[in-house]
Amino acid sequence: MAETADELSAPLGQKAARKKRWFRLPFTATQAVAVLLGLFLVAFAGIALFTDNPLGGEPVAHIALRKAPADEKPAMAAAGHGEPAAKAAPKQAPSGENKTVTIIDGSSGKRQDVVIGGEATDKAEGDAAPGMMAGIDARLLEKSRYGMIPVVADGLKPFTVYAADADRAKAAKMPVVAIVVGGLGVGAAKTTDAIMKLPPAVTLAFTPYGADPTKLAERARAQRHEILLQIPMEPFDYPDNDPGPQTLLTTLAAEQNLDRLYWHLSRFQGYAGIANFMGARFVATEAVMQPIIREAAKRGLGYLDDGATPRSVAPSLAAGQAMPFARADLAIDAVPTSAEIDRTLIKLETLAKERGVAVGVASALPVSIERIGAWIKTLDSRGIMLVPLTTAMLKSKSG
Repeated sequence: MAETADELSAPLGQKAARKKRWFRLPFTATQAVAVLLGLFLVAFAGIALFTDNPLGGEPVAHIALRKAPADEKPAMAAAGHGEPAAKAAPKQAPSGENKTVTIIDGSSGKRQDVVIGGEATDKAEGDAAPGMMAGIDARLLEKSRYGMIPVVADGLKPFTVYAADADRAKAAKMPVVAIVVGGLGVGAAKTTDAIMKLPPAVTLAFTPYGADPTKLAERARAQRHEILLQIPMEPFDYPDNDPGPQTLLTTLAAEQNLDRLYWHLSRFQGYAGIANFMGARFVATEAVMQPIIREAAKRGLGYLDDGATPRSVAPSLAAGQAMPFARADLAIDAVPTSAEIDRTLIKLETLAKERGVAVGVASALPVSIERIGAWIKTLDSRGIMLVPLTTAMLKSKSG
């Protein structure tokens, strides 16, 4: 107000003299804030553009590796279906290959120690090797860069050791049917239904995917089911129709496909054979299929062709390797309704009576499990025997 009073009392036409400031800023406070904000944004953009850290801002888990004590060696039981562990201890990993992993949660600080084998640190795409299943003969395992895979040893083959029990003398004298329910391992609920609701003579086929395929496969074997491993192979409409990671492809060299095969073979143990998962293009291409059949035969496995394509070269290739083989005659739930499933099962009966052996494949749909289970209860009265797939393979091979 003092300045206003001075202006009123000043003579007309004259301005009051202003006090001179000793220092004047070249910009206003608003301009200063704008400049600082701009510098911050430029610095942030620079860090985002030139710092190679795709996980920036993600929670961090710190892992400490230390050698496990000498007495911490994983035990591997050696046995067939339901047999006690073998007395002979498996060959242990060399000292220093086992490590204890301490996982520290970046947000909560919770610590957890896990002992792993040396091979678990050498996985493609960061995949950890599954743990050893109970009831596995350690002699029939070979270490690969992905984990343990089947091998023939001491005159024993996985096909023979892991085949489910069956009265083969009786099967040789009457018509037999083998049922394979596939696509298991992804979806614990449907897998558990197939394991628990279907009788042991039904063979179960597992894909290599899923959160814990080892646990589910182990449970199936504990219920005396014979199991197979399904190998994802290239279909005609790939990649629009993609079976999953590490799919065997016609565009890859034999060495690359074999490397992918080893990845699948390492996901769990205890299977008597392998089967194609999709793969209409792959199984019809002899140049890429031959190395896979040859390798599987060398490792003592059987092979199931799902019968989806008549152009499959698997039958002739398996015969050339003297490999246990079967080809599915019918897809039981191609039309997943109760009426159609029942009609297909009747066709399977007819084939078994005509030829002595018939093989059907199905998925683990609730309706499929329910209708197959009901049909199986009637087989004795129809003069037909339900057998594991390996028994059907051996009967077909013998005559």
